[in-house]
Amino acid sequence: MAQLSDDCFAFGGPMLSVDSAIDLIIARAQPLGAYERVSLMQADGRVLCEDLAAGFPLPPFANSAVDGYAVRFSDLVADQPTSLPVVGRVEAGAAAQVLATGAAARVFTGALMPPGADTVFMQEDVTLEGKSVILPAGLKRGANMRPAGEDVQAGEIALCKGARLRPQDVALAAALGAHELNVAQRLRVGVFSTGNELAVPGGERSGSQIYDSNRFMLLAMLARLGCAPHDLGVLRDDPEHLAGALKAAAGEHDLLLTSGGVSTGEADYVKNALERIGSLTFWRMAIKPGRPVAMGVIDGTPFVGLPGNPVASFVTFAYVVRPLALALMGAHVAHFQPLPVRAAFAYKKKAGRREFVRASLGFAADGVLEARKFPREGAGLLSSLTQSDGLVELREDV
Repeated sequence: MAQLSDDCFAFGGPMLSVDSAIDLIIARAQPLGAYERVSLMQADGRVLCEDLAAGFPLPPFANSAVDGYAVRFSDLVADQPTSLPVVGRVEAGAAAQVLATGAAARVFTGALMPPGADTVFMQEDVTLEGKSVILPAGLKRGANMRPAGEDVQAGEIALCKGARLRPQDVALAAALGAHELNVAQRLRVGVFSTGNELAVPGGERSGSQIYDSNRFMLLAMLARLGCAPHDLGVLRDDPEHLAGALKAAAGEHDLLLTSGGVSTGEADYVKNALERIGSLTFWRMAIKPGRPVAMGVIDGTPFVGLPGNPVASFVTFAYVVRPLALALMGAHVAHFQPLPVRAAFAYKKKAGRREFVRASLGFAADGVLEARKFPREGAGLLSSLTQSDGLVELREDV
């Protein structure tokens, strides 16, 4: 259970910049500290809770990188082909005898290098004559041979605490002989949607309602972060019910999310409920779409109220919820790395806020990668997310 002080995210300014919000979250959100041991099959996407050091070098022994012939470099004639008798054969997984001086050994990819051998000729570069092999001149010492520890040295930190494990990380752990890893427990995140206008997909919808989509988007985004999202349904626009439901859920989760009801309208009840039962730390960001974002703490559980428009909810999840959830799980949180592209559109914005423009990518006639703006502006257009490749970031000084 995440237990935070009511002022842990406190910020005194009237409008929080995107970078300030992220830095604040990373600096003050303390990891839960709860971990579990899981098999490698369950480790993908989880947050590593301790450094994984190599108990032995990787590879653990010098081996051949190709199918070919292992030799002692000192036996080669510098400026002309060398003929050596083939005296041994080493397949992958087999033991190897010491290579005699003035001889070659047949080896295969991954096979242990015969002691004494330090260079391998590819089989397609040599000529066989009876029981001897003719080796061309010009190969460098150590060619086509993988030394022990070429990948990871014994004692080296192979995977760092706080890493979100990817398939390639799982593979490295397996190569080092690990079959289980200590990872952060999945963050228990409760997700509500709010509003009388929302109908549940699969159920009846009145003529004045829309089907709830934000909740399912947020649940999916949380799952991709390695969290354990809990669907808490739709909260109706009733101040007492809202406050009671949020307070009850806070006692059972590590993080609470809502969407909708955080603006300044008379029917926007979430912000007021948060102020009654917890602590509101900020609720406006200098960001478009998504300015009304309420962040606070309810009985020690962090709370984020996202905007109701789906595009705004998507963007603010990426820039507020994502770093918060990762920080609570003890993961390293890095700012997104933008890809420079040429804008194939004109756009006007206000200075002082960061705006994100939905765009698709394509190559122009001159081969330059271009961003092409989605043709419509609305923050309620889910199709603008499904038909875009990413967000063009226009910073505050533009």
